[in-house]
Amino acid sequence: MTRISRTLALSLIVLGGAALAKEGVTNPVVKARMDTMSTIAMNTKVLGDMAGGKTAFDAAAATAAKTALAAAAAEAPAKFQPRETDPVSVAKPEIWTNWADFVAKAEALATAAEALDTSTLDGVKAGMPAVGGSCKACHSVYRL
Repeated sequence: MTRISRTLALSLIVLGGAALAKEGVTNPVVKARMDTMSTIAMNTKVLGDMAGGKTAFDAAAATAAKTALAAAAAEAPAKFQPRETDPVSVAKPEIWTNWADFVAKAEALATAAEALDTSTLDGVKAGMPAVGGSCKACHSVYRL
């Protein structure tokens, strides 16, 4: 499986999981947090679909997705404070016990998103492994 295929597969898993996880959430703080993660997933999917050839490359759409992805990634740590729970939340308690690592992983995603060159399809393809890798690094540790 190529890097692009793995990134695309990860994007689809993240998007699907985020959509399912929001069903039945009652805590508004957790809902806002999940909405931020959904924004990350949706925009990663837009970029991943372009990189993987599922959709045509569109520089304007890629730039918009990059901007939204980077902004959501940058605000993610704030959405996890204060520590709030909900029965449908997929956030592990390790987020709050390993806070500095969690924040570093969110910052790595924001940095990877900001570094994306959305002016060309090759630029998007080249940047998506870092984006997907950042998502996976965090989800492997901090998501149920």
